Amino acid sequence: MRILFASQLLPFPLDAGPKVRAYYVLRHLAEAGHDVTLLCFVRPDDRPQDLEEMARWCRAVEPVPMSRSRLRDLRDGALSLVSQPPFLIRRDRRPEMNTRVARLFATGAFDAFHADQLWMAPLADLCGTVGLKVLDQHNAVFKVPERMATHHPNPAARVLLRAEASKLARFERATVDRFDDVVWVSREDREAVSGPAGTRRQHVIPIAVDPQASAPVPRPRPFRVTFLGGLHWPPNADGVRWFAQHVWPAVTRAAPGATFTVIGKGASRVLDSDPSARIDVLGYVQDLRTLLGETAAFVVPLRTGAGMRVKILDAWCWGLPVVSTTMGAEGIDVTPGEDMLVADQPAAFADALVGMLTDQALACRIAAGGRATVEARYDWRKVYEAWSQVYH
Repeated sequence: MRILFASQLLPFPLDAGPKVRAYYVLRHLAEAGHDVTLLCFVRPDDRPQDLEEMARWCRAVEPVPMSRSRLRDLRDGALSLVSQPPFLIRRDRRPEMNTRVARLFATGAFDAFHADQLWMAPLADLCGTVGLKVLDQHNAVFKVPERMATHHPNPAARVLLRAEASKLARFERATVDRFDDVVWVSREDREAVSGPAGTRRQHVIPIAVDPQASAPVPRPRPFRVTFLGGLHWPPNADGVRWFAQHVWPAVTRAAPGATFTVIGKGASRVLDSDPSARIDVLGYVQDLRTLLGETAAFVVPLRTGAGMRVKILDAWCWGLPVVSTTMGAEGIDVTPGEDMLVADQPAAFADALVGMLTDQALACRIAAGGRATVEARYDWRKVYEAWSQVYH
């Protein structure tokens, strides 16, 4: 089948959850014999070699430049208050992308259109009478602002977030009904948008990774409590602030040799390094091997968000013991106490971390359980065979 695969971002390098999902789905389709053309936005920091990696699996790669600005966001935010669509959809509309889609489909070269994430879904209206339209919903997007409103300290911001969540919920439900097949990464997200039964052909295929490409990292003398993720993503920023303020002080009192390490784009705008509190804020790190080898526990302290946290699958691949909130582990088949520790209150989260830092046997057992889970349930070579039900 000839597929136009439209992505909101370039799916390489594999340094963010949405990239991991898009990369392995596209690679599976290509290895299954489909003829895939990648159409994607590219940012100023995307590299030529990243485009070359995608060209290994695609008949063609069609990049469309994308840039954002605070001024444009303010304009789109104001417009979204008085009209549809929601802000998160409006701000990524680009005439250049619409033109490219129309031109590609005018050639008659495609049998199917694949929208990777909700942001690309409106492009389906430009695809004419293409035989199959598929939407890959990485999460129920409306749940993100809805949950953020619960914890935001500013009353005005809570009102705006709830209004955005309401618009997104309506937009998502209407969008799902326009596609032939919709794929969700978790049952919880599918039911949040479509209800238990759904209205179209709907599938649940979790995000999967490549355990074979990541051997467990040797950790001879670990001392770091590590967070890894883009801090430009509001749920990550909220979780790191909450952890630093309400959990970390209790950990340092019980384990004074530990260091909280924050790795990810935009980290310095969320938290400052503090030697007295033993907090290292490192920003984006290209080579993680040394830091992972020093990691005693990997934390996912999220209080908002939706979908699946790929960072947990990565930590399991690296053989790191994980401590997460219930929401952080949402969408993943977890057995608390065997493949991770789960805690939602600050004191319980701190106790779980102190256990990881002081009880080597516990940390090794949880790490081994996580590695076993990712190998058994989240290997893309096994899991993504389910895409054959979509592109049959």
